[in-house]
Amino acid sequence: MKKLNELIDCDFDILIQGITDDSREVKEGFLFVATKGFNVDHFDFLDDAINNGAVALIIPEDKEVLNLDIPVLRVANIDEMYPILCSRFYEINTTDFSFIGVTGTDGKTTTTYIVKCLLDNIKPTAYIGTNGVECLDSHIVSSNTTPCISTMYSYLNFIKSRNCKQVVMEVSSEALLHKRVDSLKYKIVGFTNITEDHLNVHKTIENYIECKKSLLNYLEEDGIAIINGDCANCKTIKCKNSVLYGFDLSNDCVISDVKEVSNKTIFNVKYLGNTYKIISPFMGNYNVYNVTLAFLICFHYGLAPEYLIDQITKLKPVSGRREKLNFTDKFDIILDYAHTYNGIVSVIESAKNYENIIVVTGCAGGREREKRSKIGKYILENSTIAIFTMDDPRFESVNSIIDDMVSLSDNKYIRIISREEAICKAFELASKLNSCVVLILGKGRDNYMAIKDEKIPYCDYDVVKDYFN
Repeated sequence: MKKLNELIDCDFDILIQGITDDSREVKEGFLFVATKGFNVDHFDFLDDAINNGAVALIIPEDKEVLNLDIPVLRVANIDEMYPILCSRFYEINTTDFSFIGVTGTDGKTTTTYIVKCLLDNIKPTAYIGTNGVECLDSHIVSSNTTPCISTMYSYLNFIKSRNCKQVVMEVSSEALLHKRVDSLKYKIVGFTNITEDHLNVHKTIENYIECKKSLLNYLEEDGIAIINGDCANCKTIKCKNSVLYGFDLSNDCVISDVKEVSNKTIFNVKYLGNTYKIISPFMGNYNVYNVTLAFLICFHYGLAPEYLIDQITKLKPVSGRREKLNFTDKFDIILDYAHTYNGIVSVIESAKNYENIIVVTGCAGGREREKRSKIGKYILENSTIAIFTMDDPRFESVNSIIDDMVSLSDNKYIRIISREEAICKAFELASKLNSCVVLILGKGRDNYMAIKDEKIPYCDYDVVKDYFN
């Protein structure tokens, strides 16, 4: 808690219990900062903030409100002031931390998880991303891949309280668009890939690419960018201090000789004149990229390659990322967050060693409608059985979403609205097939289903566990 005059130059010494620019997050005793969002002007929600318990308001200099019983302070540049207020409230100086940021369409969670694990053994390292916040033995559930500014500072306060100074984080395109990381500087940034996604927000692939590139704006002066050189969109990223990685021989770090043996992937990386043999527990070609990026990040962070090679062999799978669930020996079950076209292709391609592939998935409502038919067509042409179901429909009809998914193919499929029933049906069918894998895609370990404007408690993993128990 802080007094208002400790946060900003004023005569008011009222106690502030919290700070936010989202009126829905306001509680009794909060300071509400009326920033102008990308889609909404938070100034329009002053009444909501006051009704929810705001005891003071900060508004733009060119705005005015009259006859309020609580302090109203006007500032010249509210977007610049907001992170300053948050830093004062949570007693955070971001220069005290060493940040690593990873962006890209797919692979952010797996890559940052690997980096955290590798660094953690040397020095306590925190993680911020889709799976929440992790620091030492503590975990916080988060609703955004990259949190909003006030939440970010509260997380940094949590991390600071545990004497942790290293932070590896996923940086989403929406976070860059909404300027959530403007007050941070990154020692190293990594780019996994850039494929078509989030066009409901960015409108064009060009805008999306430019947004991803903007992470370079937050790189330290002597920082380094590690970029997927096999990705055409990533190759447009230019940085004075960069490393390109991939299979193409023109890359600075070249991947070769990939083999999958007994639930392990073995491959070589040649970098700076040396060739390193990596044995990884992560399956699939896409995870070869993720492991290589994590290896390079930690290498440039100062860790010895011999140590990294040894530690990579000991890593455990990431929850909800090509996670193999061992509930039965009749067929295999893989849980994965894949929801983009590229992500779904990567997971299905990694399962081609099975005779039978059953896919359970859907598409989210309120997102790019144009990608649904492409995703559906690929699944129908590359699986034994396709079961289309609910996946965060929001305000859309699940049936309409599935109609979009199957519009380009005449292949047979199964439509089951209830995701729980769809998963159970997949298991029933899989038990009658030889060499079968059930791929449950789209949600990973998410703990909710977004229906209309609510997040209903739901988890694919719990459905699987309950089925077998």
